[in-house]
Amino acid sequence: MTSPQMGGDAFSAPTGDRAQAAVPRREECFSEEERAALLFMLEDLERSRKQIEQAHQEWIAAMDAIRDPIFMHDKDYRILRSNRAYAERAGMSVKEVLGKLYYEVFPRRDGALSHCCHSMREEKEEEEILIASGEFFVSRSFPVYGKDGGYLYSLHVMEDITERRRMQHALQENEEKFRQICATAQDAILMMDNVGRITYWNRAAEKIFGYAAEEAIGRELHTLIVPERFRKDFAEKFPAFTATGEGAVIGKTVELAAIRKNGAEFPVDLSVSAARLVGQWHAVGFIRDITEHKQAAHALLNLNRAFRTLSAGNHELVHADDEAQLLQAMCRVVVETGGYSAAWVGYKQHDAEKSLRPMAYCGFDAGFADILRITWADSERGQGPSGKAVRNGMTQVVQDVAGDPACAPWHGQAVQRGYASAIALPLRNGSEVFGNLSIYAAEADAFNREEITLLEEMAGDLAFGIRTLRLRQEQQRGAEQVRKGLEGTVQAIAAMVELRDPYTAGHQRRVAQLAAAIAVELGLPEERVRGIHLAGTIHDLGKIQTPAEILSKPGKLSATEFNLIKDHPQNGYEILKGIAFPWPIAQMVWQHHEKLDGSGYPQGLKGEEILLEARILSVADVVEAMSSHRPYRPGLGTDAAMAEIGRGRGGRYDPDAVDACVRLFREKGYEL
Repeated sequence: MTSPQMGGDAFSAPTGDRAQAAVPRREECFSEEERAALLFMLEDLERSRKQIEQAHQEWIAAMDAIRDPIFMHDKDYRILRSNRAYAERAGMSVKEVLGKLYYEVFPRRDGALSHCCHSMREEKEEEEILIASGEFFVSRSFPVYGKDGGYLYSLHVMEDITERRRMQHALQENEEKFRQICATAQDAILMMDNVGRITYWNRAAEKIFGYAAEEAIGRELHTLIVPERFRKDFAEKFPAFTATGEGAVIGKTVELAAIRKNGAEFPVDLSVSAARLVGQWHAVGFIRDITEHKQAAHALLNLNRAFRTLSAGNHELVHADDEAQLLQAMCRVVVETGGYSAAWVGYKQHDAEKSLRPMAYCGFDAGFADILRITWADSERGQGPSGKAVRNGMTQVVQDVAGDPACAPWHGQAVQRGYASAIALPLRNGSEVFGNLSIYAAEADAFNREEITLLEEMAGDLAFGIRTLRLRQEQQRGAEQVRKGLEGTVQAIAAMVELRDPYTAGHQRRVAQLAAAIAVELGLPEERVRGIHLAGTIHDLGKIQTPAEILSKPGKLSATEFNLIKDHPQNGYEILKGIAFPWPIAQMVWQHHEKLDGSGYPQGLKGEEILLEARILSVADVVEAMSSHRPYRPGLGTDAAMAEIGRGRGGRYDPDAVDACVRLFREKGYEL
């Protein structure tokens, strides 16, 4: 190592001319004592040189063993010595870096480090350096001075702090992210130390609870946001947490009540985790205000309740065939399916009191609906929701029955029975209000906008159902009158036919009765049976165009005469086809002589081409004709008739109709 005071290595023994000058020349004469002393000195110097050389090598080895770059420079910033790590960072060998300006080697700069000033005596000055590769180093300078105070050289130790800087940067980023997350979070984030004091309080906590951070931090958490009735429970469980970091709510999300600065309680979801900081447990809480969530859930429950009620009510509407039954069913649906407390339907009366007459109710004590004594007049007992709904024709909602002055006449009864809110829905027939549907709920504020809309739809459906049933009843009465008129007409026509053919008097009536009995045995609907009976009553109407002498001829008919008889189904069809019967009467008359195998007349139809009603008439016609007397032969009896249809079963005659007819006569005692 070269220094300003030395021409060579500061740690090497004297060599060259200096060494020769130290040795006496041979021609000089020394005494033995002097020679011995001189030899001793030389040996001592050699030992010192070797020791210095060994120390120097050990020092070099020690420097090379250090992984951080180390170098020494003189006052002109030229490298006097470096370790291997420094040379490697410079991309050179140790010998190559010696004597070079260090800032041209490593780190490459336009000039010396700012703290590399040999006029200053402070040691361990530091400077961070960012090199071109993106790595960070910290340079520490140790200036060395001689005994006279003059500057000798500076020792620089450079430490690679790239990873540390990256970790610090990542930590700073994470801290900033944490701050941003906490600052922008919609949930309250707070921290409580092991004695219950608040140590952290984010902006959302300020907004949710109403306390600014400076008001909250340092205060006891439980007395700040926990309702009074729950504080004892918290106080009992808290010591276990401070000792172990565990508790009933750690690692779980629980629903609790909290309290705002203004004293209002509200529901929250609380999620708590434990963090050990400076040897003490801290609770980190995440609190979410679930007021809107609870309100939405409650509204959804109410909406589902209204949907269930509407759906079940529509089912009752579809299947109702009686007005009183429908009203009672709707009240029952509101209470049993919808889960409301009570319901009743009242009809508007035009008496002196303008009363609302209860027509049906459910959920009330026996007789309670009768003692309501509600009127739609503009009087004290007409100011409730039901009276107003009928009087004004608009839905009336009372969200707090006990607190509404208009409901004063019924306060005691409502509170006693737990009716907290009510809705009254007018029932309309066009523009006229004829009644109301009133519904009661056990909780206040039970009816939200969406639920009211659905209940209004249900009331509209109920009013429509009532109108439909009334219209249906009117139509049924009218249809019954028309039907009776048709039947009277048919009977008159049948009587005309029988007047022209006295020998077959009663034949059509008996065929009609037997055909109807067979249809009932086959399980056909009542209306279809009725049509078959009417068709049987006039099935031989076409004979009105057959000459009377042929109809009453006692002997055998000629082929021509029989062909005239065979025209009567066609003739009957032509007479009846223009009449708008509710049943296919003309078709039945036209087909009653058709046979399954196609052997019948007048069209020669087969199988399913023939109406079932006509197939039934065919069997009944054969049985009656064979059993009764005719001008040309005596009656053959029912046994012969049963044998005939039995032989033709599945061929000429419908097998089901044959089987039903046989059962009637053989098992059920039917008689013509």
